[in-house]
Amino acid sequence: MTLRNRLPAFIADHYEVHEWRHASAILAHDFPDEWRDIIDVLTAFRLRREWIEVAGGNKSRVSAFIDGFLDRRGWRERQFRTGIVVDDALKESPTHKVDCFKNGIGLEIEWNNKDPFYDRDLNNFRLLFDLRALSVGVIVTRADELQQIFRQLGRGSSYGESTTHMSKLLPRIEGGGGAGCPLLVFGITKALYLDTGGPVEQRV
Repeated sequence: MTLRNRLPAFIADHYEVHEWRHASAILAHDFPDEWRDIIDVLTAFRLRREWIEVAGGNKSRVSAFIDGFLDRRGWRERQFRTGIVVDDALKESPTHKVDCFKNGIGLEIEWNNKDPFYDRDLNNFRLLFDLRALSVGVIVTRADELQQIFRQLGRGSSYGESTTHMSKLLPRIEGGGGAGCPLLVFGITKALYLDTGGPVEQRV
């Protein structure tokens, strides 16, 4: 079964999706509850015009929506205490926090950070996978085609070439940034954009 056949039609039609090392099959067969949570939040999500126009802050409205939805399903921000033992001396080396974590599945949201954040996420997934603390890493980011909308709204400079978007992520993964960790990547596309409209229905 291909990746597209494993995805609900809405997800396949509204997101740019890439996977490595059979990530979607692992999720669907070994982690069905977490897979359903991911499908549900991506199905409920819409990219609202006012979320793009608002000035930046500590957390984007995109991240807040996804975090909030998954939090109600039991996902939590998680940081792992890891270290290296040298001559019986423990040198602690804690991991970076994972935005959303549940039952061995980690999900990171990279909407409009500087693109080196992708390196941090992939290194974190690689380390946690090697330590058997993570089974699949998921990244939700934006598709390159959204740049057209940003320019139309006069926000092109705020979502520049050096920020997180799909063409900055794929070469890092294809170059081995995630090592052996199964990865699944979703890119938010123009098909999810709402210029106007009422509140988005959230199915929880």
